[in-house]
Amino acid sequence: MNCPYCGKQESRVIDSRSLDGGVRRRRRCLACNTRFTTHERVQPHDIFVIKKDGRREEFSRDKLLLGIRKACEKRPLPTGAIDKFVDAVEAELYKAGKSEVSSAHIGDLVMEGLKKLDHIAYIRFASVYREFADIGDLKQEVDSLAVRRDLTPVNQLALPSSLAVDTLLGRKRR
Repeated sequence: MNCPYCGKQESRVIDSRSLDGGVRRRRRCLACNTRFTTHERVQPHDIFVIKKDGRREEFSRDKLLLGIRKACEKRPLPTGAIDKFVDAVEAELYKAGKSEVSSAHIGDLVMEGLKKLDHIAYIRFASVYREFADIGDLKQEVDSLAVRRDLTPVNQLALPSSLAVDTLLGRKRR
């Protein structure tokens, strides 16, 4: 393990603790005497993602985390909710035991989870993932969320009904 401060390889483990799916180690560099933390996770086997164009690339947790964080940017989510969500998606992929999985399957898992976590993040992710052709497709997806009131995420207000929106905007109903 290279020291992040001086780059030397010699370090000593001071403390180890088990975490969900891994180990947290506190280390001390023997060259510069600074302390740093490392996280180790067990990776059962490599998973390759089959992209839409047929290419295959190794599954990257960081790439998944980046996409979900982008969708959840500036949303009032509890601390650690995104990391737990990514852990759950990753666990689901490894639990399936397949060496190859389609990007569409991963996208569907993320969409399903985001719908329960945060509606706005879901719409943001869906707009990129589903490649909406026009505003009508986006409106249709938002309307489907408004109809399914049982899916309102925790700590998020329910979407207003069309009657409430019309009333707020001063529109007359026909």
